[in-house]
Amino acid sequence: MRRCAAVLLWEDDLPLAVVHRPSESNDLNRPTILVTGGAKRIGAAIARAFGEAGWHVVIHFGTSREDAEALAAALPSAETITCDLSDPDAAALMVEGLAARLQDWRVLVNSAGVFELDTAAELKAQVFDRAQRINAASPARLGQAFLAHARSADGRRLIQITDQKLLNPNPDFFSYTMSKHALAATVPMLSMTRPHSQDRVYGIAPGAILASHDQDEAETEVSHKMNLLGRRTTAEDIARAALFLSEGWLASGETLYLDAGQHLLSQPRDVLFLARE
Repeated sequence: MRRCAAVLLWEDDLPLAVVHRPSESNDLNRPTILVTGGAKRIGAAIARAFGEAGWHVVIHFGTSREDAEALAAALPSAETITCDLSDPDAAALMVEGLAARLQDWRVLVNSAGVFELDTAAELKAQVFDRAQRINAASPARLGQAFLAHARSADGRRLIQITDQKLLNPNPDFFSYTMSKHALAATVPMLSMTRPHSQDRVYGIAPGAILASHDQDEAETEVSHKMNLLGRRTTAEDIARAALFLSEGWLASGETLYLDAGQHLLSQPRDVLFLARE
């Protein structure tokens, strides 16, 4: 049995999502963005950029409550929400609850994800299941619910954060890469079925940006320059791209690759390991 309360969304007597209501200082007349995984890394950079640009920001987090609340407190108008994205039904219910009260919910950025190691030679069942649920199934359900329920007179923008590995595959992080291919497939398909012509569905495919897995900073500095331009792409670059896409000028169904040309290479392993050779 599913039921909703003012703060908790429930199923079978277990909380699905906890909504931390905006304070009186927040302005829900601003255009609103929800950023999943918005407490850290790329998601935090996107949340910060939109907040500084005058948006009301809903910061989703999984376990990083302190980071989410600190970021929300630093922005002019923001709130936090938590939901376990390994449950796609809970993810959809979270969106429905937000859509019922947000007046101009214009953008959803699906930035949350898991990046766990397995290889093409040895798929790990638990890693595969988590990757498909969190990186693919939940963003798909979130996007469907957003396009079905969110209200915005200027059209809605759904942005899926994918990966340059789509065009530059290697055998490492096998389940992660498959999940990002599944997520990338939602971009053209959801675009084809979007309810209104003003709506847009986009992808952003970053390259290596922040330290990942077990990298140290020295390895990160080397690996993140393994691209055609020999320079690092930053989380702020991704945030600026998301702001650009929020205006809806690009045709729906398109993906931007922001990786200094990494996707044009053919790298035999993940750059994490290439940097160690």
